Amino acid sequence: MKQYGLDDIRNAVLLSHCGAGKTSVAEAVLFTTGATTRLGKVDDGTTTSDYDPDEVKRQISLNLSVLPSEWQKTKINLIDTPGYADFVGEVKAAIRVSEGAVIVICAASGVEVGSEQVWEYSEEASLARLIFINKMDRENADFYRTVQQIQSKFGSKCLPVQLPIGAQSDFQGTVDLLTMKGYTGSPAKEAEIPSSLETQASSFREKLIEAVAEIDDSLLEKYLGGEELSLEELNDGLHKAVVSGRIVPILAGSATQNISITPLLDAIDNYLPSPKEQEIAIVGEGTEPKVKPSQDAPLAALVFKTSADPYVGKLTYFRVYNGAIDSNSQVWNATRGETERIGQLFMLRGKTQEPVAQVGAGDIGGVAKLSLTSTGDTLGSRDKPLKIAPVLFPEPVFSEAVHPKTKADVDKLGAALSRLSEEDPTLRVHREHDTNETIISGLGETQVEVAADKMHRKFGVSVNLETPKVPYKETITMPAKAEYKHKKQTGGHGQYGHVLLKLEPLPRGSGCEFVDKIVGGTIPKNYIPAVEKGVNEAMGEGALAHYPVVDIRATVYDGSFHPVDSSDICFKIAGAGALKKGLAEGQPILLEPMMNIRVMVPEDFTGDIIGDLNGKRARVQGMNPENGMNVIEAQVPMAEILRYAIDLKSITQGRGSYTVDFSHYEEIPSNITQKIIAKRQAEKG
Repeated sequence: MKQYGLDDIRNAVLLSHCGAGKTSVAEAVLFTTGATTRLGKVDDGTTTSDYDPDEVKRQISLNLSVLPSEWQKTKINLIDTPGYADFVGEVKAAIRVSEGAVIVICAASGVEVGSEQVWEYSEEASLARLIFINKMDRENADFYRTVQQIQSKFGSKCLPVQLPIGAQSDFQGTVDLLTMKGYTGSPAKEAEIPSSLETQASSFREKLIEAVAEIDDSLLEKYLGGEELSLEELNDGLHKAVVSGRIVPILAGSATQNISITPLLDAIDNYLPSPKEQEIAIVGEGTEPKVKPSQDAPLAALVFKTSADPYVGKLTYFRVYNGAIDSNSQVWNATRGETERIGQLFMLRGKTQEPVAQVGAGDIGGVAKLSLTSTGDTLGSRDKPLKIAPVLFPEPVFSEAVHPKTKADVDKLGAALSRLSEEDPTLRVHREHDTNETIISGLGETQVEVAADKMHRKFGVSVNLETPKVPYKETITMPAKAEYKHKKQTGGHGQYGHVLLKLEPLPRGSGCEFVDKIVGGTIPKNYIPAVEKGVNEAMGEGALAHYPVVDIRATVYDGSFHPVDSSDICFKIAGAGALKKGLAEGQPILLEPMMNIRVMVPEDFTGDIIGDLNGKRARVQGMNPENGMNVIEAQVPMAEILRYAIDLKSITQGRGSYTVDFSHYEEIPSNITQKIIAKRQAEKG
């Protein structure tokens, strides 16, 4: 594949609500540019970008997919992304390495929740945008209604540059408002503008030209003077307007019928910015926050995705910002401060890998089997290392406990989980010591289920997913004294240990203390560590429901010993026995973890969310407007929000989000305590 300059590349991310047809648009682009020879279909599992067996099975995109093709001497790197909210990590990674976005909206469904979310992500990243109204051949497809929705949600800067000829089963093509020519069929052929459309087309064209003229003083002067603007002036003006975000062109077509894909490619080529027109965000002390990209500068490339391929091993996707990276070379990993050996470089197109000698500035490539590099790292030169701002991934909010099905699965589980979390930075794995469970956390139920399927398919590990157990604790509310004498007489040496303990409750979060107040040698000094060991081990199981004990002070103040029969083990048993008796006497209670939760929801859902939180025993602590959303802050028991990601999605139709972190432990109401104890006894039984 030939080398392209910074001016000759377009990196564009495809974004949409789930099911609006991004993957079909990508497929039509590859077919139209000649990168593929047939038009794959999502329903048949034959598309270039959805090649993963889980994607074929579920008929949705789960991973980003890089799809390069050539159009009019420009290299277009389209990045197809998942539309499903659980996989937003892939979307964020793709946005991070793109200069422009094509937002796909279904002509029948109009602007949906996912459309609004990807618009917000594009705003945050200051991406230049095009909107492609897809599925114009569908029943109920309505271009004008959809345009109205787009303008009411995203502003009047969204302007059609095309009008459709026909709709639904009569959809034939589009009218280009700049050239005032019609194009129908696939491949597109020039056609007359239907007389019924002429007035409408003139009116829409006038609005578009006025908006373009306002971008540039010389164009505005010409326009106000009644002069006709040339096609070249209009195209240049529109390019500037799109790059600066002042106009978002709206196009229309049908990906599955391959109608009006050529004008979409022209729009990507003509209006979206090249890598040269965007500065690079840099992090680190004493550096400029942004620098201009250059082919001649030392290498700076960002790793934006890692995938575990069962055949090639680890596959690393990177975007070069400065300089070039060569096959079979060495580079400096600026993030880790170590040298990384580079093998054969690839151009990736879905699952196909085309070997290349070099990947230049502005371009995207892949390499297999890097030893120390992971997602977010910068590859560069040791003499002049730059650190590119990494992808900011959302924090996981939904957790499941992972239970291996067989003994063989237990042995392989750790390695499989670490490979998975390396592949997807929005997946986190940790061991919950209090419940002895391995917990996998992600952005939603589907993501975690897909991870479990992937473990089975890629690494041969079968697991069950269950709602995690809540790490309850126990403590006492009253001081108590307890005595325990361990005495056994057998033939030969007997066993003897005698301990008196005083237990006192401590403030929440203090942990456990052991105090030695023995005077006069009633228990010899050398047995005190054994008493402490017995007490500490017995703290692992409380008197109420066998949960770990916290926030108490245990003081050993008296006891007795036998010069022959006493031993460390006897005093350990006595210490444990005294603690168990004392816990039962000290009016024990159960404690539960309380979490701080911040829920971000649109105004309309605020009442429903507060009502739902109150039903979950939450204490709402405040509410503030922030970026057009209401932020509700509350404290809520962990037990009530283990599946909150699912509840929130259904209440807010996917528009809400939340973050959660641990706050403190507090006493559980007695009616709930009884249920927990009964359940725990049934488990133990």
